Amino acid sequence: MSNSNGWGLTARLISKHFGALGDRVSEAIANFDPETATEADRDRLADTLRGTAQKLAAARSSFEKERQDVVKLRELIASDERAAETLGDRLAAGKISESTINLFCDELEANKARLPTEEQEAADAEEYMSELQKIVDALSKQLADFDAAAKKAMQALATANAQRDLQHVRAERQEQLNGLRGLQGNSSALNALTRRAQNVSNEAAGMKIVADIGQRPLDQAAELDAIRRSAANPGTAGESALDRLKRLSGKTAA
Repeated sequence: MSNSNGWGLTARLISKHFGALGDRVSEAIANFDPETATEADRDRLADTLRGTAQKLAAARSSFEKERQDVVKLRELIASDERAAETLGDRLAAGKISESTINLFCDELEANKARLPTEEQEAADAEEYMSELQKIVDALSKQLADFDAAAKKAMQALATANAQRDLQHVRAERQEQLNGLRGLQGNSSALNALTRRAQNVSNEAAGMKIVADIGQRPLDQAAELDAIRRSAANPGTAGESALDRLKRLSGKTAA
């Protein structure tokens, strides 16, 4: 007895704690994979509907059997009642024995006594069948409603996923654009390159200034030499090549 009680307590503890654990695991799975969880819920509902429909089919068969039993019993009673009307004459004529009449009457009375029971069994079978029919109808509607709700939920989930993906794409694009703007405004390499170009430009400008300063005395010296040459040969200033040839050959222009 103690072992039995111990196993019973163990079973109740397992049912209590692991049953709750099963509910939490089912909820976690539903949150992790709602599509599969939805399919599992539908399969469970469909299985319930199939099982109830099978019970309904069996109940219909049972009711039909009970109904046929009542119909046959009523027909037998009615036939025996009609036959009883002629049995008195046959008994008086000696065509049938009294014991046979008593047996016939016993069966007729037993059938009449059994008829209410058969009728009640048929009524109970019909009520049971009707209740099962209501359950099947309710389960069918529940399954249809579930399918409609599941379809709507899946469409909503697909839309939400698409919106989420779109926002991810937008965020990535914004991050890329911000990176490019940061590269343009805050890149140390780019800033160094810009400073290098400016330094080189400044260096070139300085060298030009120095070169211009060094070139100025040379230009001035050249100008002085030109002045001196012009003063030393005043007659030949502006002399053309033909005039120069004539002058050197001793010929004067006509």
